[in-house]
Amino acid sequence: MKLRDYKQEDGSIIVGWLRSEEELYKWSADRFNKYPLTGKDINENYAPQLETGRFYPLTAEDDSGEVVGHFIIRYPREDDDSSVRFGFVIVSPSHRGKGYGKEMLRLGTEYVKEYLTATRIDLGVFENNDSARHCYESVGFKRYAERIVELPIGTWKCIDMEMFLRKG
Repeated sequence: MKLRDYKQEDGSIIVGWLRSEEELYKWSADRFNKYPLTGKDINENYAPQLETGRFYPLTAEDDSGEVVGHFIIRYPREDDDSSVRFGFVIVSPSHRGKGYGKEMLRLGTEYVKEYLTATRIDLGVFENNDSARHCYESVGFKRYAERIVELPIGTWKCIDMEMFLRKG
């Protein structure tokens, strides 16, 4: 598997992996509030964030070049380069349960170590998304907080997780 920069045509592939409104909200929380989503919706969401230079959407490809996963890395605060947040983490449904998510996150962690200044990565996962939470734990993320998130389809508990990196 390798990571590469997100391309606009990846958006239409990613939305095909969101097979229900519940999957959309597990993936994007309240960032879109629209189902079904289109590739154009993702591209329009990413465009202004890309301009900040603090937003890195990445796509995972398998050894044959097939798009198998996606996530973003962003600096959540303008004045803090010590911490980044992973978000929009998703693996193609046909590749789930095979270690692809774990490998994608491992590569993402290496990306942060190599190209960014952060020494901490955090992310949020909904309590009702056990497989994602277990994946994050398997690569070293630890729970540090919980919060309640109001979504159009209900109120969910979000577990915030973090990992600290050693540079060098």
